[in-house]
Amino acid sequence: MHPSSRAFLSLVAGATALFAAHAASAAETIKIGVAGPFSGAYAAFGEQQWRGAEQAAKDINAAGGVMGKMIELAKGDDACEPKQAVAVANRLVDNDGIVAVAGHFCSSSTMPSSEVYADAGVLQMTHGSTNPQVTDRGIPTIFRMCGRDDQQGVVGAEFVINTLKAKNIAVLHDKTVYGKGLADAMMAHMKSLGLQPVLYEGLTQGEKDFNALVTKVKAAKSDAVYFGGLHAEAGPLVRQMREQGIDAPFVSGDGIVSEEFVLAAGGPQYVKNVFMTFGADPRRIAAGKALVEKFRAAGYEPEGYTLYSYAVIQSITQAIAGTKTTDADKLAKWLKTHGAQTVMGPKSWDAKGDLKVSDYVMYKWNDDGKYEQMD
Repeated sequence: MHPSSRAFLSLVAGATALFAAHAASAAETIKIGVAGPFSGAYAAFGEQQWRGAEQAAKDINAAGGVMGKMIELAKGDDACEPKQAVAVANRLVDNDGIVAVAGHFCSSSTMPSSEVYADAGVLQMTHGSTNPQVTDRGIPTIFRMCGRDDQQGVVGAEFVINTLKAKNIAVLHDKTVYGKGLADAMMAHMKSLGLQPVLYEGLTQGEKDFNALVTKVKAAKSDAVYFGGLHAEAGPLVRQMREQGIDAPFVSGDGIVSEEFVLAAGGPQYVKNVFMTFGADPRRIAAGKALVEKFRAAGYEPEGYTLYSYAVIQSITQAIAGTKTTDADKLAKWLKTHGAQTVMGPKSWDAKGDLKVSDYVMYKWNDDGKYEQMD
């Protein structure tokens, strides 16, 4: 045999062995993607997400795994950038071989990436994407562990009008799928209650100087400001409002559910009279008490979406255990039929993949820079 032929056969044999070893290794674990903003301005939400998912995987594995296999997480950083989210989705599917994905966080990332997962037959469950179009597009294998903006916006509007008694309401947003969608949902309900906004304006993500916009808010004699967006912009916006002498209530949504909001605002002194909508505080739910204590004992406060992310991994793995398969259609059908038991209590989903029960409530930021659920 010619030496080059031996070398070729040796190379083929080596590649075959490597592929077999990789396949065997892949078969030994159940790989789940965790996709979200682990870098950039919104990395605080990625930190919450990863903490929850990682702890869930550890706890499930400590209890024996699923079908005798260990859960393995594959991390994908989309930085809340739609194009990057698509690239992350392709990598998780093609290179990491995931069978399900927990994520993404931003609706603008979840929607384009969902096409990749749907085409690949990968179950997707987002812990934080609230834009209605996430589930309204008819993808049968996508779910959320959170509510929708057309639910959240209603709660926000009724609070501003019925509780705060505001009449001159400025509605602002960050021009994103999430931020504008939330602001529009709030404004639609506000209009149904008989009020028109005195100002409706968008700002640009990544900018920090909003003084020109604040001047417009002041000129409109706004007695309340509603903002659809995330903490990186909400913080400087509310600080500049206060610096220009606007003490009107500032109301936002679940995009500021992080103590990073206080840092972005420049300190607790700037978050007085700030309110937000978010699901009922999962740290108060009896089903998650032991987990909350475990996190705190380790020096981590499981704020925001931490327990949501934990619950996503629980739900996915319960579906795999219940169906004894990773087929996305079968997993989806099982979840819609059986629901899941989570650290946030029992969860059930409708035909779209939305939670059957949405529990949005109001929160207020206190003088210590902490948020508290309003009873």
